[in-house]
Amino acid sequence: MGDIIMNVLRIRKEDSVLVAIDFQEKLMPVMHDAKKLEQTMGKLIKGCRHIGVPVLVTQQYTKGLGATIEKLSDALTQALDENSEKAVFEPIEKTSFSAMGEPEFVKALEASGKKTVIMTGIEAHICVQQTTLDLLEAGYQVFLVEDAVESRSKADKKTALRRMAQSGAIETTYEAVLFELVGGAKQPGFKQISAIVK
Repeated sequence: MGDIIMNVLRIRKEDSVLVAIDFQEKLMPVMHDAKKLEQTMGKLIKGCRHIGVPVLVTQQYTKGLGATIEKLSDALTQALDENSEKAVFEPIEKTSFSAMGEPEFVKALEASGKKTVIMTGIEAHICVQQTTLDLLEAGYQVFLVEDAVESRSKADKKTALRRMAQSGAIETTYEAVLFELVGGAKQPGFKQISAIVK
């Protein structure tokens, strides 16, 4: 699918895409620490939008598991400021646990032209892990936002994070991602990011 990328140590906004796996109505309530996860993801989505990082959102079998939760739908669509209009987001429907098993996702990812994936989602040990492993195998660099992935059980999440890291994903946190994407206090987006993470 692409050339193998080795040793990408930095997250650069011009080469990054945020992937949000299955933050859905029937899945979120049963996640460990769901409230904190919801807050973290809302901030990460808003921050990425302010900086201009595209966001790909998947939904696993929407008919059975529901749509993306309202708070994140709002973060994905609300106007960034008084001069901009509301955005539209089109979730990518999937039945494959790995988003890479869904042709529409692969097409959208390739169309983005980005090779660095900022990975978030649920559940860590199922859809997030399988997507991450497939992305790594396809030559993408994956930065795993550990406070923006979750499972029902802490043990499943812990084991999944370890396996993904051992396979080549780089663990980080949502705040580290946002400030790395901005790069400095005089860069565009810094004020917005500072306000978002407060």
